[in-house]
Amino acid sequence: MASKPTLTTAIQPPPGPELSLPDQPNSNPPVFQDAMAVRMRVFVDEQGCSADAEIDEDDARSWQWVISASAAPDTSIPVAVIRLVPPPHPPHELLTHPDVTSKLPFDWAHEPCVKLTRVAVLPQYRGLGLGRRLVETALEWAVQHAAEIEEAAARVATRFHWTGQPVPWQGLVLVHAQVEVEKMYKGLGFQTDESLGRWDEEGIEHVGMFRRVEVAR
Repeated sequence: MASKPTLTTAIQPPPGPELSLPDQPNSNPPVFQDAMAVRMRVFVDEQGCSADAEIDEDDARSWQWVISASAAPDTSIPVAVIRLVPPPHPPHELLTHPDVTSKLPFDWAHEPCVKLTRVAVLPQYRGLGLGRRLVETALEWAVQHAAEIEEAAARVATRFHWTGQPVPWQGLVLVHAQVEVEKMYKGLGFQTDESLGRWDEEGIEHVGMFRRVEVAR
């Protein structure tokens, strides 16, 4: 019987704007390169999403965690990933009504939240609880690093010359969940917000779900 692989988790802090797809010449940080390898396999190859849209403007300012599996020394491969995007985020109506033209690129009117996105596990490693493990890892990190999250949000505010009063992050967490994994997120304490409706992203139906965590200050 083959031995179970050893699983390790690595964090990628916000890598900055000079990012490229993994099959193109790049200077990506190694952990980001691993994250993209999983994302491309799952979202592009398996689910048929656009490769050109896989790296977006949030990647430069987000944290990512990658789980790697090793069955033997020096044979580690990335198998699962999650991304945590700090506030602010675009107005939700741009997703549900893409024909709407927003006056502002970001939503400054509502309570700031962090968003968990790009959760992906390679097919052969599903059923091992890796998605749950990544969500818990990201949230455990977030509650201890509220100041870093708020600093990331402040940099966006400065870049867009927003002059309102900064609002501290109070532990609100959002996921845009594919409908087929809605049950998993409910098991992690997220509740579906029916007021957000349902919308299509890359041909896949999504719902918005929230959870609040207790921030350490």
